[in-house]
Amino acid sequence: MTVAMRGLPPPRPIPIKERSSILFLEKGRLDVLDGAFVLVDEAGVRVHIPIGGVVCLMLEPGTRVSHAAVALAARAGTLLIWVGEAGVRLYAAGQPGGARADRLLYQARLALDDDARLKVVRKMYAMRFGEEAPARRSIDQLRGIEGARVRAMYKALAARHGVAWHGREYDPSDWGSADTMNRCLSAGTAALYGITEAAVLAAGYAPAIGFLHTGKPQSFVYDIADLYKFDTVVPVAFRVAAAVQANRPLDGSWISDPVGEVRRHCRDAFRRSQILTRLIPTIEEVLAAGGLSVPDAPPEAMPVAFEEAESLSNDGHRG
Repeated sequence: MTVAMRGLPPPRPIPIKERSSILFLEKGRLDVLDGAFVLVDEAGVRVHIPIGGVVCLMLEPGTRVSHAAVALAARAGTLLIWVGEAGVRLYAAGQPGGARADRLLYQARLALDDDARLKVVRKMYAMRFGEEAPARRSIDQLRGIEGARVRAMYKALAARHGVAWHGREYDPSDWGSADTMNRCLSAGTAALYGITEAAVLAAGYAPAIGFLHTGKPQSFVYDIADLYKFDTVVPVAFRVAAAVQANRPLDGSWISDPVGEVRRHCRDAFRRSQILTRLIPTIEEVLAAGGLSVPDAPPEAMPVAFEEAESLSNDGHRG
């Protein structure tokens, strides 16, 4: 029986930078039992989930969620994302912290102003490649230049790791048809997109209002995640796929589940890079490049979710 925690004050959300990054859950029922957030399997075995200490839960096929679990996740500021197998298709997502009208209007103004949007795209190019974007180029031209450079980076990584590479190809509706390399890449990018979307929502912005990417529910998520992709999840995916293709162990262990291995190594990469401390400042830096001022928030506006003046731990915290 599900017992709601009536009458309790909302828990004080932990800042994103203090949390672990992401958990993937499947084949179980998420519920709140005896005051704990748990995943219950078919045999009734409970696995405790530290809901307030995780940025994002990715709910794969076979997962059911009670009303009490959704309510507690919302109060703790943890994003729930319903995804397909290995996270390659997003079906629905929550919104921890709530949208901020002033931030949404600011983001929309930047996206609708051609000059400001181009400045934002040029800033993202400079952050991603470590050099200024070519002068006098439109957004479409920069998109094409970036795509060519990314394809070259994939090819170079494949050569470095000795991986057979036939391009970035996969069908979200047919997960099994992709080769090992592309499945590893999809698993890694899904994890990165999950924590990035959580940061975008926590900062009060809209995932769908992108600048380089447009027309997708997660366009802005892709914009921001791409700034970190080749520093975190892509190298991990190539290392794992290379070990699988060569039939050799990775870090002393044999790989039986490439997707699971990629996820575990991505969590380690997120901790090493301290990406959770950097995502929201990166979002603000990218948007500030547009040169427009942030509208003043009305007095009744909620604060940006989960930001605090003081850290809960020292500089060596996880995440």
